[in-house]
Amino acid sequence: MSDPKHEQPRPWEEGGPERLYVITSGRSQSAEDHRPLDMVTLIVTKNDVPGSSMQPEHAAIIHICDYPLSVAEISAYLHLPVSVVTVLLVDLLESGHVEARAPIPTASLPDVELLEAVMHGLQNL
Repeated sequence: MSDPKHEQPRPWEEGGPERLYVITSGRSQSAEDHRPLDMVTLIVTKNDVPGSSMQPEHAAIIHICDYPLSVAEISAYLHLPVSVVTVLLVDLLESGHVEARAPIPTASLPDVELLEAVMHGLQNL
């Protein structure tokens, strides 16, 4: 049996649930008044200067979003789950530091007949 008095405290895990709980202040969902952010919603910084009292994760989002990044990309860059990033983004949206944009629509594919005609024309050269 191990003696509880002599047990070493468990080291802080970067991706551990305790850290994620602290980052989000215990919140698990974003505010109700914002439209839901999905993984392809684009986020861009409106104000390049993070506040001095801002969490490091908030400041990191402001720094990396000089050009539009999707929620999924932000999650990957920060090595945080999308659910945590969404909570942080709602904070930044409410404070006016970032804005959310709809994803860029994919261009419609060209007509197959047009592509075939171009290919035939190139082959005949």
